[in-house]
Amino acid sequence: MTTPSAERGQWSSRVGFILAAAGSAIGLGNIWRFPYITGQNGGAAFVVIYLLCVVLICLPYLLAELVLGRHTQKNPVGAIRLLRPGSPWIGVGVLCVLTGVGILSYYAVIAGWTFGYIFKNLLFAHLDFGHFVASPWIVVPLFAVFLGLTMWVVFGGVEQGIERWSKVLMPLLVLLMAVLIVRSVTLPGAEKGLAFYLKPDFSKVTPGVVMAALGQAFFSLSLGMGAMITYGSYLSRREDVVASGAYVALFDTLVALMAGFMIFPAVFATGHDPASGPRLVFVVLPEIFQTLPLGGLLGALFFLLLSIAALTSTISLLEVVVAYFVDERRWSRKRSVWVVGVLTFLIGLPSALSQGTVEGLTRMDWLVGEEGFLGQHDFLSIMDALWGNLALALGALLLSVFIGWVWGAEKAAQELQQGSQISPGLLRIWQVFIRYICPVVILIILVNVLRGYLG
Repeated sequence: MTTPSAERGQWSSRVGFILAAAGSAIGLGNIWRFPYITGQNGGAAFVVIYLLCVVLICLPYLLAELVLGRHTQKNPVGAIRLLRPGSPWIGVGVLCVLTGVGILSYYAVIAGWTFGYIFKNLLFAHLDFGHFVASPWIVVPLFAVFLGLTMWVVFGGVEQGIERWSKVLMPLLVLLMAVLIVRSVTLPGAEKGLAFYLKPDFSKVTPGVVMAALGQAFFSLSLGMGAMITYGSYLSRREDVVASGAYVALFDTLVALMAGFMIFPAVFATGHDPASGPRLVFVVLPEIFQTLPLGGLLGALFFLLLSIAALTSTISLLEVVVAYFVDERRWSRKRSVWVVGVLTFLIGLPSALSQGTVEGLTRMDWLVGEEGFLGQHDFLSIMDALWGNLALALGALLLSVFIGWVWGAEKAAQELQQGSQISPGLLRIWQVFIRYICPVVILIILVNVLRGYLG
């Protein structure tokens, strides 16, 4: 076993780890995607199924990634190489690292939009979203700034960078959400939105609604790309992984639920459609803000909290790749951050220019044909389909098989028991989940992703 690099670092406290790991999970998926997926799938009944999926599927798998990281004290590649040196399974770790770069390259572009919308709401409220994202003089600098902020935090390392800023950013995120929730639920007509969100109508539940809830729960927790393996590798052997993992899942779910309380009362109070889809945040909500007193300020606050959520996620995406170079290549953290950051910027430029700026990137039929790649035609959407859905689900499936069968559920359970108070009965149930239930469910998610794109 190789000794850990001095560049690795370690969490200084459980609170620091929980806030950092929750920050990794909490992102645009919670505040942007969760409300519109809920709106498209009938409201409260979807939320109930979503909560069941988090508890029964996502939490057991989350614990599996954490214990793999803590046991090996390595990034995804190093963890698998340590347990099965020279085996093809190392390719799963490589997939995790590549997925981190792939998602970061376009996620930071969208995060840049959210950052720019802070100032758009205050100064340029009437600028159309289509013109906003099609201007290279707006989106490329915003992409560079957001990626630069991410690099700056990761430069500081685990304790002085990621943990330190997570302790500031996560409480600020919750505070801003609380302010906007109070404003939203006190609007005239807000009770219709609360009823939509809180009174389940299970007659609306279909297999499609169940799959949407399962996919949203799974992807919202940053599972399948090795982030929780990497963050788990900075935990001490004395840490209670079960309790810490449960807090991470709880915090992530709480923020998603708060996003619903923030958005649905305002949507119904102003007579808009809760099933507006991805445009709900960038098109519908700014229109809503403009109809309210101090709407520009409220809009700026909303996109500030969205930017904070995005930043805590981009930090973890970058850290997965940086940890690989620190652990496996013995690079310094500074060199790793610079190399990965510059490479990510270059890979992400086509995504930034694919929303109307460059025709050949906006409509890539010349490369992917009229049917598109997994049904997508612009570069950013193709990257999201490839890395944010397909690679993430495939990585999670392979990791669950590796942890449950190759490393072994019994050995993983021994590591899980280290430092925790979990009962033998629950430990046996967890082993069943990680060996049988999680791989099957993740396989169903993967098949559903492919079916959704391919029709």
